[in-house]
This record gives sequence, structure tokens and C-alpha cells, in this order.
Amino acid sequence: MSSIPHAVDLTLKPEVTPFFDKETNTFSYVVKDPKSKSCAVIDSVMDIDYAAGRISYESADKIIAYIKEHDLKVEWLIETHAHADHLSGAPYIQQKLGGKLGIGENIKVVQEVFGKIFNEGTEFQRDGSQFDRLFKDGDTYKIGGMTAFAMLTPGHTPACMTHVIGDAAFVGDTLFMPDGGTARADFPGGDARVLYRSINRVLELPPETRLFMCHDYAPGGREIKWETSVAEQRAHNIHVREGITEDEFVQMREQRDATLSLPRLIIPSIQVNIRGGNLPEPDEKGKRHLKVPINEL
Repeated sequence: MSSIPHAVDLTLKPEVTPFFDKETNTFSYVVKDPKSKSCAVIDSVMDIDYAAGRISYESADKIIAYIKEHDLKVEWLIETHAHADHLSGAPYIQQKLGGKLGIGENIKVVQEVFGKIFNEGTEFQRDGSQFDRLFKDGDTYKIGGMTAFAMLTPGHTPACMTHVIGDAAFVGDTLFMPDGGTARADFPGGDARVLYRSINRVLELPPETRLFMCHDYAPGGREIKWETSVAEQRAHNIHVREGITEDEFVQMREQRDATLSLPRLIIPSIQVNIRGGNLPEPDEKGKRHLKVPINEL
């Protein structure tokens, strides 16, 4: 089994409340300590009308309203990785409610890669300083009385981490529901073989561990789902169930990825998310702009 930090109690059952953004098929979560008012917000969303170039905060405001209604205290805003399909609402929520913003330390690798793709100037810091905490594999942090830990699970991106909080694990884009399979591994810095090994780290958690998805696309037109378990993934995941070898997975994943279009919001999402969810700095007239790199992605 993956090394579990000594202070972590995998039998604790945090209260998990999902928020679904239908525009990007993204789940955000409020994760509450069952014995206090402390909570964390995971993978929040900032809304964008890309065609009009307009930012808004309806999705984040729903989370804020819930937290205020239940008199909760935000201790952490966690990004499982630098998302390519939605913009982070974490700085907006942090401004309203406080808390520390955290992501995996390999965000520095992602910043370096995409800093070049988007031709960011020297003023763009590539050291992760836009975040309050850069997690290393196995790092722990507190949400009230709960000790959570971050597990390095790259492959989709170099900075992907699964956050294990009691009996709940937030897997980001590493895994989808069993009938959805797994995340693509063809973005810059992605690797299908690394992804397979990362997923197997997750599936070494206890069978009853609840797994919470970052996305669901309702294959076959079924209802949207956000929660599964290690046991269910081991038995039924169409890409990585027990018996599927690493080589079989890599062949499938690479062939499948070659047929996929890029996410609709990858260009604005990456530029914002490598900045910790902040928009690019304004120009001399106070206007902010996003770039469109030509033939780079």
C-alpha cells in the first residue's frame, strides 16, 4: 500500500458537499471536518464567457453562500492540478473568506513549460510563488482536527496530486467514474505510463475509500455522478480495472488521446491557473489580456 503518513486517520468521514458546473462538467467540493466548522474548498471554478471575454463568479458565489450559511471556516483552497478546462475561482473565494491556497510543487514545471508556450515575460514568476503552499509527495496539512495528505499522482500533468482527507480522496483528473475511464495524458508534460502508475497508487488505498471526481461527462446519457470507491474502480474501470497491464493501458491511452480535441477553454484556463487563478497583470492602460499562441498547442 502507498505510504500513509502516521498522523493520518483513514477512518474519519469528512462531510463532502459537491458543486457542479455544467458549463465545464467540473465538480468543486467543500470538505468539512465532522468535529468542527473547519473546511477546505477543492477545485473551485471561475466563470468565463470566452467569446465575449467576460469573467464572472456565479459558481464561486454558490460555494461562498453555502459556507456562510453553515458558518464554516475556510482553512484551505486546494487545486488538484493546473486545470486545462476551467478557470480557478480560488483567489476570489480566498479574498472573501480567507484560507491558504495550495497546489503540488511541480506547478513550477508546468509554469516553465507554459510560460514558454504563452511567451510570458520575465515578470511572470515560475517559482510557484502565486500559491501559499506547494505540496510535496506525502505532505500533510490540517483541516480542523483532520490531518489530510497530498499524494503525487502525475501523468495527466506533472503537478497532479490526489488529496486524501480521512476516507475521502480527491483525485483531480487522474480518474473518471468507472464507465468514463481515465484522464488524457497528451498535454505538455503528460505521460500515459506515469499516469498508469499514479492511478495504481490511488487504487492501493483501502477498498472502501471514497473517490471524488473532478469531472463527469455522463457517458451514454446517464445521470451525472461524482463519487465512486477504490473497490469499484478496481473492479469496473474500463481503462484500469484489475487485469489490464501497463503496456495495454499505454497503448489504449495513446491511441485514444490522438483522437481527442483540445479542451474548449485550455487557452484561458492555463494562463489563469498557472498564476494561481489570477488574471494576467494589466497593461499600462489598466486592461488585462489573454494570449492565443498560434500552432503551439
